[in-house]
This record gives sequence, structure tokens and C-alpha cells, in this order.
Amino acid sequence: MLFLHRYPTTFAAGGVAEQDPADWWRAVCTATRLLLTRTGVAADEVVAVGFGAQMMGAVLLDAAHEPVRPAMIWADHRSTAQADRLNETVGARHAYRTLGHRVHPTYSLAKVVWVRDHEPDVFARVRHLCLAKDYVVLQMTGRLLTDHSDASSTNAYDQHAGKWSTDLLAAAGLSADLFPPIVPSATVAGGLLPAVAAEMGLRTGTPIVLGGGDGPLAALGAGVLDPSDGAYVYLGSSSWVSVSAPKPLHDAHMRTMTFDHVVPGRYVPTATMQAGGASLDWVAEVLSPSVTEPLPDLLAAAADADTTGLYFLPHLLGERSPHWNASARGAFLGLARHHGPAELTRAVLEGVAFNLATCVTAFREAGIPVDSVDAIGGGAASDLWLRILADVWGATVRRRTIVEEANSLGAAVTTAVAVGLVDDFGVARGLSTVTAEFTPDPGRHTDYRRRHATFADAYRRLEPWFTTQGDPGG
Repeated sequence: MLFLHRYPTTFAAGGVAEQDPADWWRAVCTATRLLLTRTGVAADEVVAVGFGAQMMGAVLLDAAHEPVRPAMIWADHRSTAQADRLNETVGARHAYRTLGHRVHPTYSLAKVVWVRDHEPDVFARVRHLCLAKDYVVLQMTGRLLTDHSDASSTNAYDQHAGKWSTDLLAAAGLSADLFPPIVPSATVAGGLLPAVAAEMGLRTGTPIVLGGGDGPLAALGAGVLDPSDGAYVYLGSSSWVSVSAPKPLHDAHMRTMTFDHVVPGRYVPTATMQAGGASLDWVAEVLSPSVTEPLPDLLAAAADADTTGLYFLPHLLGERSPHWNASARGAFLGLARHHGPAELTRAVLEGVAFNLATCVTAFREAGIPVDSVDAIGGGAASDLWLRILADVWGATVRRRTIVEEANSLGAAVTTAVAVGLVDDFGVARGLSTVTAEFTPDPGRHTDYRRRHATFADAYRRLEPWFTTQGDPGG
């Protein structure tokens, strides 16, 4: 059962994307009380609480563990200049092999350097850095920790050594003391403090499990623990294709990144784009600003729309995989007078599928088969989108019963392991089932392969223009 409590995000020119950590805390407390009330579960029946949350952000705290400014979330990419300097100092390929990731402004490290460069009075008060879930766990237990999965999303973590990177921190001019201790995801951080137990509606001392980042937890929730479990695609605000592996994947073209899994000894090679479901939400808001739920009608109309010659580059928030270009921007190409809401909506669905197809190619070129992909996230509710993905990729795409709950399910399994309710993470494989399967149509796949080449060519031709337009976030 899923309960939501929304909070605002501030987007602004210059690549700004911020949230207030106090809003996260209020949302956790409100949603917890609502969950207990609506399910009739008593506080003393709650065995433990665990977490998963957005990755790659920067929550900066003072000596008293209070935020000194709003959190810079994953979508914030104003720190392009700082990331460029880090790459020049360390070397892009050396950094990629150390981190499992490119150095990029969407990660935590460049964000911290940006604050130091642009807000020196604020930075003078900074004593600690953490990520979203770490901040909430801190409020509940008084302990500041992070886990390996979230640490691997900071650009400050040596993936081979399993600790903060000496090279990257030296290049950034930051002390390792700024960063929290790293522990396994299935760690009990502590008991719920008396001061916040009443606020949450839970009993004092309830075990609080640290948990992990949303991507690795989604892999666990989808039952992707080992290479034999295949691939999955997450269709949320950002979207990604991912697998599980026994070691990091270092792509020759650096199109992919690798996170630590919440499962010890496993990694999750991933290709993440910035605006997957966010592109669909955007076009719906633009086309139907006065309609409360515009997507069902738009998707129904898009099912029979002809998008021949029409393309959408889904880079509304810059781009991570496969281009790693914070200056990239969204664009419709090939627009004609007869194109309307149905064609524009379908072009957005296809644009996300095309962008992720380049990522699927990176996995296949590395010898990782992507023949069957399980789809999760809110966008996985759309039959049309899953059919397009199957036809574009030439792979079977399957919807699981955990369309929107994969992160939460992964957090629940991690929590259960931590407190001994289950013996191992493998229990996750049996907690969801396939509810629909979409096989690629050979004729449409052939056509989409041709169109994917045109889509890729459109980006290559526009890339110099993106770069010359100045402000990478404006």
C-alpha cells in the first residue's frame, strides 16, 4: 500500500533544482501517520523502518547537523565548471575507472565545490555532507551514516576500495571528514529517538534501518540480484536501464555508470537519462494545462498517431546517459502543420525509447544480453509505452506487479534482512510477478532501427549548437 505526501521542487535558470530537507521530514512523518491510520496497524506492531531515496544530491549540514541551505538534488546541474575542473585535474578516464561514473555536475561532489565557489559564507558553516535518506535517518536516530549504494552516487567514492576516494577529494580540495561513515545498506542505524517517536506515531526505540539509494533498491525490488536475473527499465521522472553484475562495467565510451548494489558483493551497471517520465509529464502539462489528469486521453490518441519524420530529443534537464552533456536541451525536429497533441505525445514516448536504446546498445556491446526487460516505475502502467520500448529495442518488455513500488519493496527487503525477518535478499525474487508481456514486432523494429539512427544523427548535429548557447542550465 502506497501513500504519497508531495513537496515542492524549485527549478530555475542556471540549472537550479532544489528541495528543502525540512519538507522531506514533514512528508515522512505525515505519510507514516497516514499509513498507520488507514491500515489500522498499531505502533507496537511495526518491527522496523527502512529507507530508500533519491541519489546524487548534496545536503550540507553545520556542526549541529542543521541544513545550511536547500538541498541540491540530482537534477541540479549548475556545477558544470566545477565538474570540468575536476576532470582536468584527475583525468576523465582515471576518474571513470575509480568511481564507476563520469565526473559530472549531477553528482554530489561538484555541487559541494560549487557552493564553496559561489556561496563562501554558507560553505564556511558546512561540517557534514549527506544524501536524502541519510538526513531522514539522522533525524530519527541522531546518527549520520551512509551506505555503499548512495556513496557510489557522489563522485567521491572509490568503488574498488569501497571507501571515499583520496584522488577525487584531493582534486576537489575537500576533507574526507566532510563525508559520513560508510556501512552496509542492511545496517540498523539505531533506535527511534523519543523526541520524534510521537511526531511519527511510532514507538520509541523502533529499529531504523539505513537502506539504500533508489536505483539499487529498485533493482532489488524488481528481483534483479544476479546477472541471471536479466535487465530492468525504470520509467520514473528520470529513467534508466540496469542489470546486476559481479563487478563494475567500464564502457569504452563511458556511456554507462555503475552503482554499488544494496546486495553485498554485487553492482548495478546502469544507464540513466535525466528526463524520462519527466518528459511525458512536461508534454502533458504543456498540451493540457487545465486538465487534472491529461495523460490517459493523450496516450489513447497517441496509440494511432503517425510520427513519420517527427522526433523528440528528451534532454529537458541536460543529459546523463548516453551523452553526459549538461548543455543538451529538448527539441522537436521535423514538426509540420498537421502535427497535434497525439503526434507530439507519441514522439515523446519514442524519444525516450530511442535515447534508452543507445544505452541498451552499450550493454549489448559489453557482452551483456538484453533480450528481456522487466519494466517498473509509473510509466510502466502504459501499454503503449511498453509496446514502443519492445519494438525500438527488439527485446521482450514485461510489466511486473510492482509498477510503482519497486523502490519501497527493495527497502522493505533490505530492512527485513537487517533485523533478521528473512535470511537473505533472494526473497525479493518471489515478491512480484509478470502481469503483461510485449514482444517486438519484426517490421516495426526494423523501421525503428532506421529511425533510431536518424534520432542519433539529430543529436550529433545539434550538440555543437547546445554547447555554444552559453548558460548550461538556462
